[in-house]
Amino acid sequence: MQKIEANDPEAHSADIVAGNIDTLKALFPEAFSEGKVDFEVLKQLLGGTVEEREEKYGLNWHGKRRARQLALTPSTGTLRPCKEESVDWDSTQNLMIEGDNLEVLKLLQKSYAGKVKLIYIDPPYNTGKDFVYPDNFQDNIKNYLELTGQVEGGQKISSNTEASGRFHTDWLNMMYPRLRLARALLRKDGVVFISIDDRELNHLRSICNEIFGEENFVATVTVVNNMKGRNDKKHIAACHEYVVVYSGPTFVSNGLPLTEEQRAAFKLTDEKGNKYALRDLRKRGGPDRREDRPNMFFPIYWDEASGRCSLKRLAQTDVEILPMRGDGAEGRWRWGIEKVENHLDWLHPKRSERSGRLDVEHRLYLDTSIAVSDEPDEDDEDDEGAIERTSKPKSVWLGGEFSTDSGKRSLKELMPGESFDFPKSIDFLRTCILLGASGTELVLDLFAGSAVTGQAVMQQNAIDGQSRRYVLVQLPEPLDPAENSQKAAAAICDKLGMKRTIAELTKERLRRAAAKVKADNPMFSGDTGFRVFKLDHSNIRAWNPNPDNLEESLFAHQDHLLESRTETDVLYELLLKLGLDLCVPIEQRVITGKDVYVVGGGVLVACLATGISRDLVEPLAQGIIAWHKELAPAGDTTCVFRDSAFADDVAKTNLAAILEQHGIQNVRSL
Repeated sequence: MQKIEANDPEAHSADIVAGNIDTLKALFPEAFSEGKVDFEVLKQLLGGTVEEREEKYGLNWHGKRRARQLALTPSTGTLRPCKEESVDWDSTQNLMIEGDNLEVLKLLQKSYAGKVKLIYIDPPYNTGKDFVYPDNFQDNIKNYLELTGQVEGGQKISSNTEASGRFHTDWLNMMYPRLRLARALLRKDGVVFISIDDRELNHLRSICNEIFGEENFVATVTVVNNMKGRNDKKHIAACHEYVVVYSGPTFVSNGLPLTEEQRAAFKLTDEKGNKYALRDLRKRGGPDRREDRPNMFFPIYWDEASGRCSLKRLAQTDVEILPMRGDGAEGRWRWGIEKVENHLDWLHPKRSERSGRLDVEHRLYLDTSIAVSDEPDEDDEDDEGAIERTSKPKSVWLGGEFSTDSGKRSLKELMPGESFDFPKSIDFLRTCILLGASGTELVLDLFAGSAVTGQAVMQQNAIDGQSRRYVLVQLPEPLDPAENSQKAAAAICDKLGMKRTIAELTKERLRRAAAKVKADNPMFSGDTGFRVFKLDHSNIRAWNPNPDNLEESLFAHQDHLLESRTETDVLYELLLKLGLDLCVPIEQRVITGKDVYVVGGGVLVACLATGISRDLVEPLAQGIIAWHKELAPAGDTTCVFRDSAFADDVAKTNLAAILEQHGIQNVRSL
């Protein structure tokens, strides 16, 4: 039975550096010699793609190298479950994680890498009043606990003022590692929305181009959220912010539901009662010339009397129609010849009464199932997908539903008072969600704040009957009633008997938003709960001896698990370190008086009892084996025990041997 030590990979978050090396070794095995990278060989293999000049294009600042290294350093922390602060713990698939998002992102890597469909980030805008705290390279968990007042000592929270001399540098050093880690969680077809204003827009674009790839830039959307304009500008009253959008390489936007005005345009009806509109078959706007797509230039023949269309002249009276531009130049159709042949009855030629000019329109159905019933040929345009029932959003989002006032009103409905200065509106987040996530896909918010993302996910699920899930992360930033900007929020915490932190307000809004969604949608039976987890030191005790009393240190470290931690604490750390979802089903049985947990249908079996005597070894092992056979998991099973629980090494060895004889080969101890 192998023991999991504090320095073992199983006791840490994902080792991103090791993963990168393994990937590189799989691609270029000849570039490795004696376990090290031979960069001369690697450069030869990569050919001319290697940039060797000292001066390179890109954004550089003091601390960038360290920020990159910080993202690559594994976390030794854990996430401790907090059932008493959760809602519908046993059934929910949503998470609210209280902690520093840098460490949380590291801890989520094994379980959620490549699984998040939409990431929303509303970071500090670097206004000079924002909270931007320094990460600690040596022990960021201790640093986090000190800064949030959970333990004594360390630096205190402060604003990143322009007088600091490192105004942009500090902000970039905070954002860079978090964005790198967020990218690792994003699905290849995922999308990232980042809210920002003018101060850091250009810097944000630069680091996002580096991290996500300039080719994956989607748009910088202008969001008009204050039509009156803000008075904090000297010359021009700003009435907008931005949301910067990047995606994975295979992302396809869902589009937005049609407005009533757009839906009314589908006013024509076919013989089956299906509604459609007419759209020009000739391509308009570049590239719209024959030479741009030669295969899309061909004649269509029209019998004006009967309305029949064909690709061959069937009668002398058939009129030939070519896709000619308004300036007389040869143009092209939107469809290739195969799709035209398959949809001749969708074509509606027309003759201009004024000029006599001939043109062709095609049907555009409101029901997308009609539009996609025939596979497009290779010459079809890329924009001919599911546009019938959705619309493409514009690069300016304008309307009262996007305003800060709308966000404040929604928040006040649930929590009276001015607890947050600039809460995002629910409709703004719903728009992002509609574009990027559907079904049971996962939405991640790294700076949860007022929890508007969580409420938006629940509301949109109630509207369209889908089951999107959310993961919210919020720092338990202390609230000081002596600060004018924090007085109202602190007062709400006091009134509700909660700790004065932003994370407490995040959780409270989620609870109240869940109740509102259920009250407003009595037929909705979807998920409105959430599991609360809190960042803390690992449950596995690190070797930290006292040089003045080694005997006492050895005695204190007999049990590798911290005394104050529960079996549930340890169980969920195992989930994280083994790469299992934090909402995976967990079953519990009592075998020979000991609690035994089975996770994910048999992927993990854990017995974390504090005492296993020799006489319990056989019945305990047989009980686990019987349950394992009952479950019949498809893959391998890991079985974990508390190392200090065994009466002696004989008991531990015997238990491992019995389990291994019955097919449970991976038996570990903590």
